[in-house]
Amino acid sequence: MRKILVLFAHPKYEHSDANQTLINSIRNLENVQIRDLYELYPDFNINIQEEQEALFEHEVIIWQHPLYWYSCPPLLKQWIDLVLEYGWAYGPGGIFLKNKYVFNAITSGGAKDVYSSEGRNRYSMEEFLRPFEQTAYLCNMRYLPYFQLGGTHRISDSELQGVAGVYRNLILDLRDSEEITYPYIQKS
Repeated sequence: MRKILVLFAHPKYEHSDANQTLINSIRNLENVQIRDLYELYPDFNINIQEEQEALFEHEVIIWQHPLYWYSCPPLLKQWIDLVLEYGWAYGPGGIFLKNKYVFNAITSGGAKDVYSSEGRNRYSMEEFLRPFEQTAYLCNMRYLPYFQLGGTHRISDSELQGVAGVYRNLILDLRDSEEITYPYIQKS
């Protein structure tokens, strides 16, 4: 059974039914730790050693966040900038994340179809997430396909519960499968 770390970053969590529902669907799962970065670091003063120790103990890392201006909220960006240090996460001696799995779990106000060359946002979600993919690549991690809950402004309660069930099943599959067979990007 793999250990999964959910690095959750939402500056207005109390106003997000979508993220509350997703988090609640996995909250009590064995071997799944949720670290609410805005709860832990309201002053943005990140404990780098504590975060690195948490990463080291887990095999699957999830960056769960809303899509903010086509990226992540500022605290998650700062977390990436500070915690994924040269010589620890990448570069000479940077071996501590090697072969760990990572992916983004995203909520977006816009529906999935607006993230395409024909859609209102002009680019695919994959294109918006390239910096995360490259970060994983640099750190020798295995980047898995993203999970997206789109159209959060118009989703019904029953649809939201259905997507939360899919998310929970994904987490259980990643935790319990003997082998992770999802396609991923890996250094050759």
